[in-house]
Amino acid sequence: MATNLQPGYQPARPRIRLDGTLQEALGESELQSLIVEETTLGLFRAEAGFLNWGPSGGQTGFLYFDRRTLDFGRTLSVELGPPGASGPVFAGRITGIEAHFPPERPPEIQVLAEDRFQDLRMSRHTRSFEQVTDADVIRTIASRHSLSAEVDLDGPTYPALVQLNQSDLAFLRERVAAADAELWMDDRTLYAQARSRRKAAEAELTWGKELLELSVLADLAHQRTSVRVTGWSPADKDAISEEAGESAIANELMGGRSGSAVLGQALATRIEPAARLAPLSRDEARGLAEADYRARARGFVRGYGLAEGNVQVRVGTQLSLKGLGPWFDGPYYVTLARHSFSLRDGYRTAFEVERPGLGG
Repeated sequence: MATNLQPGYQPARPRIRLDGTLQEALGESELQSLIVEETTLGLFRAEAGFLNWGPSGGQTGFLYFDRRTLDFGRTLSVELGPPGASGPVFAGRITGIEAHFPPERPPEIQVLAEDRFQDLRMSRHTRSFEQVTDADVIRTIASRHSLSAEVDLDGPTYPALVQLNQSDLAFLRERVAAADAELWMDDRTLYAQARSRRKAAEAELTWGKELLELSVLADLAHQRTSVRVTGWSPADKDAISEEAGESAIANELMGGRSGSAVLGQALATRIEPAARLAPLSRDEARGLAEADYRARARGFVRGYGLAEGNVQVRVGTQLSLKGLGPWFDGPYYVTLARHSFSLRDGYRTAFEVERPGLGG
């Protein structure tokens, strides 16, 4: 008998693994809902809800309170997508378990899982690093957590870097932001890479087809025509002043109009003094100015949308959006991806994107 599916409905059920072993019952019959979320900040997370009532061992009762299947610390892995086009979207350890007892449905159990950045989030320190680059610091902290590290960063050697009552995760986020880079985890490997060199998948979505809905905004509120960083060089005994403008983002514009260009033409020149930064060399000041300017410029055009489930839509993906008209058509950078499954909607992918240029 033919079944009429809703537009955008992806019926393929997720595949759930615990400690590497496929759990067919969890994925096929008990799974009620699933959310996997990743952002540019790292610390990817998953929430999965399962039926917790049924026949087991000749009796009917709770299914998952015996700790044999679901338990704290077990590795939860998720694969999504239709047969032949599926792929892994999450691997992390169970850190929370929640029971639901709804009024008109059988009991459910929900597990919460985080990737291995959870170790770094729960480790807080005050310490200093001397004569190091950001890459040196990241490798050192990764090693202390028994993680391997793949690091590809630019930046100077610092006389000293201080981690002041910060978690390891917060400190690393601070360092990669200063280096115009991003941080993420894949199983037991920590990655830190300059955003301009991050190699991720490419995907395409068209409004009215697999792109179900989208809102996109070009906003001048946080744009500046340039960013200026000042400081003092102990080595040169001289003041430092470095400024970054549109040239810092030129290779990402792809022919579009930058927020700083639109700002200067439509309103006025606006220079942002980054007074919170205290560089000790011109190279450091230039790098900080460029990183601050790029972070602002990339947020000129931001969008959030919902599409049919697509495992290619991940943080770092270059996502080509079509059918939006000359201002908003074209490539975007994915900053958040949320893969979800429910019995009502099937597999869907929500996302947030940004880019520094406006077309047309």
